[in-house]
Amino acid sequence: MITYVFFIVGFFLLIKGADLLVDGSASIAKKLKISSIVIGLTIVAFGTSTPEFIVNIFASIQGNSEIAIGNILGSNIANILLILGISAIIYPITAKKNTILKEIPLSLLAAVVLGLMANDMIIDGAGFSSITRIDGFILISFFIIFLYYTFGITKSDKDIVEVEEEIKVFSYSKAIIFIILGLAGLVIGGKWIVDGAVKIAEFFNISQSLIGLTVVAIGTSLPELATSAMAAYKKQSDIAIGNVVGSNIFNIFWILGASAIIRPLPFNASSNGDMAMTIFASIVLFVVMFIGKKRVIERWQGVFMVTAYVGYVIFLVLTK
Repeated sequence: MITYVFFIVGFFLLIKGADLLVDGSASIAKKLKISSIVIGLTIVAFGTSTPEFIVNIFASIQGNSEIAIGNILGSNIANILLILGISAIIYPITAKKNTILKEIPLSLLAAVVLGLMANDMIIDGAGFSSITRIDGFILISFFIIFLYYTFGITKSDKDIVEVEEEIKVFSYSKAIIFIILGLAGLVIGGKWIVDGAVKIAEFFNISQSLIGLTVVAIGTSLPELATSAMAAYKKQSDIAIGNVVGSNIFNIFWILGASAIIRPLPFNASSNGDMAMTIFASIVLFVVMFIGKKRVIERWQGVFMVTAYVGYVIFLVLTK
């Protein structure tokens, strides 16, 4: 019983830890006269992905590759179908041209590249499939290119400046305490979540993949849900969709890349259905931009996306 309590508390520690780490780091960066744009694209962007990152690092170190891969695939699916779906129901989401023509296709490319890398048995006829260290370095290389692209577009994007100027500034001592507490929360919470996920899978005799794809994935996506839902409520569409698409690219290129470098991740062919669902979700996001009002995810489309996600989870529970 205590393991399950730690599992639930772990999500609170993980998310609160990420908040404290971002607040403390951003405050110090601001006091050091680092620009708001750079803070937003580095500290804040990395900070919202730390829950997935920490969980994956622990899962990789402990050899729980199903949780590591399931967490990322599940998070990406939930980000698009569940989080963007809910956000669109709150208020229709309008996307920028750059987001539709460059960033959404890049998130789709990330999913396709991952699918190719993970299927050594199908593509190369190898004895087993895994995301190797070499694959990890390639994913990180893609991530560096993405960062380069992101910094490039900010030169002509005034909206980012407006959003990131809301950084709170604390004293150095308070900021450092925030960072220390944040790191502690992330480490302890991440460990408890992975340990709890393994125990739950064993107790109920279900796959670690199912736990990773559902409970862990949704739990680590809560920061994205909060950010996008609030942005939609405030009618800040660019933030709502940019947050999700950027997170999906981060998840595959940065988090899975780093996880594979730490320890190669064996890939079970049964996860190809979830890989296909990740690709499908990205395609759905791209297609809905051209159905009905162009560049807008309307409320009825949001309802469709949430319904598709619920259907997917039911399918997982019945088949995994």
